[in-house]
Amino acid sequence: MVIPLDEQTAWHLIERYGSPLYVYDAATLISSANAIAQSVPKARFFFAAVTNGNIHLLAILRRLGWGLHANTPGDVFLGLKAGFLPQQMVYSGSNLSLEEMRKLLSERVAIINFDSVSQLKLFSVALKGSSFVPRIGLRVNVPKLNRASRIGVRPDDFSEALKIASNAGFRIEGIHFYRGTGMNSTEAFTGAIGELIATARLLPDWSFLDFGGGFGYSYREGRNAFVWEDFGKALVEALPPEIELFIEPGRAVIAACGVLLTRIVSVKYHDGKQILGVDTTVSNLSVPAVHGLYRRIHSFSSQPPSYKTDVCGNTTFSRDYLGRDVDLPALKEGDLLAILDSGAYGYAMSSHFLHRPRPAEVLIEGSDARLIRHREGYEVLIANQLL
Repeated sequence: MVIPLDEQTAWHLIERYGSPLYVYDAATLISSANAIAQSVPKARFFFAAVTNGNIHLLAILRRLGWGLHANTPGDVFLGLKAGFLPQQMVYSGSNLSLEEMRKLLSERVAIINFDSVSQLKLFSVALKGSSFVPRIGLRVNVPKLNRASRIGVRPDDFSEALKIASNAGFRIEGIHFYRGTGMNSTEAFTGAIGELIATARLLPDWSFLDFGGGFGYSYREGRNAFVWEDFGKALVEALPPEIELFIEPGRAVIAACGVLLTRIVSVKYHDGKQILGVDTTVSNLSVPAVHGLYRRIHSFSSQPPSYKTDVCGNTTFSRDYLGRDVDLPALKEGDLLAILDSGAYGYAMSSHFLHRPRPAEVLIEGSDARLIRHREGYEVLIANQLL
């Protein structure tokens, strides 16, 4: 188990910035990004900002030469604040309004992938009067590969899409493919390559393949993990050399660098099980129904695990568990826990459900640790209410 910070550092940060606390390690993020990028040397990499929108973390990836993948206009806003140029951005969203399309055009976002013929029609309206025309792709929905997905244009609709583009004076140059959220099966991606290339060849102006995101991360040690080297080898061998390749990892690159530190405030035992109450809540992490409940939990204790343990949040919400049946030693009030692999869909999916303010965020770079987001106070709960 790799822990991106030691006990002494963890306690120092808690004493300085309070608990609970998000902590990110820059070295871990850089190592993950470099390892992934080296596996597919032909590709341009764009970080999926949906997984973590802190501009300080985005800036680290920008300095590594990555671009930014946006799902919403908010992602674009954060990317610009982090120093990305519009030509370093790919947008692949769903159900944009006319106003939002005009906003993307005014920001001069370089590449936009649309997921319906209807959106292409609306984009034709947005283009009128615009001095900028981005490169356009289609988010594809190939029945053999995306059977249950609501997103994407099916190949049967390509002819209509091409007609709309021709009439509006732009070209459709590429396809965007999204395999699914958090998939660890390498074969699920490599097995799709042939079908994708055949689909892309239906476009007369095909010049890029955007192999999207959805790449998984192995939260459980010893479980199946995505093999980037195998994926990169298969993709580069199959893709025509003149076609540009874009890849958009999110969770896979940023999950490991993040830790949520929390202090134990209550200990009890039920039928031999240790029940730990902590000073954070599942609302400060992510939505379990969407991205799963399991996270590895580290106790910093030198004692071997001796109890099956439930780690419970500080609300009465019946599903407020940060971990269930975790193997931990006997612990006491005041001890510190680290909820690992929290860099992706952690703070990004936290909320004010049950009216708990959100934690602060800290970035460790070498020997330096600095605050990169203030802790919220209760005033945030009424910030936009009219009193």
